[in-house]
Amino acid sequence: MDAIWLDGAEWLAILRIGLGLWWLESWRHKDKRGWFERGTGIAWAADVASKHRWSAVRTGFETVVAPRPRAMAYVVVYAELALGLGLVAGFLTPVALAGGLLLNVLYFTLMIHDWAEQGQNAMMALASAVALFAMAWQTWSVDSALGLFR
Repeated sequence: MDAIWLDGAEWLAILRIGLGLWWLESWRHKDKRGWFERGTGIAWAADVASKHRWSAVRTGFETVVAPRPRAMAYVVVYAELALGLGLVAGFLTPVALAGGLLLNVLYFTLMIHDWAEQGQNAMMALASAVALFAMAWQTWSVDSALGLFR
């Protein structure tokens, strides 16, 4: 693979690290007190899910998330932190990339009618897929240093 300035694996590492920084920013800007103490994030998602045109989204939310809003708030917030840290450090990178792709697909599906967020979710999912299938953990990563996922 020909590339300018860096080699292909290094550019993929930059993509991976940039995606990780994006997840860290998603985590950083969340009102954690609102999410954990007042349940604002899950309440907002519950409102979106209740009006969703796809019954599978409504049913899935009511079955998985609604019975445990406090736990799910922690899952969402700390999943974004774990994804960001894993991708920036390149630790358990394929797991982080697959998890991030899944989370973006879930966000995309829940907010299918909120076009303000869809560009971000689509681009993060695309970056996750490219980094996963191009094995972006080969350079500048803990995985590479430990010889994981060869």
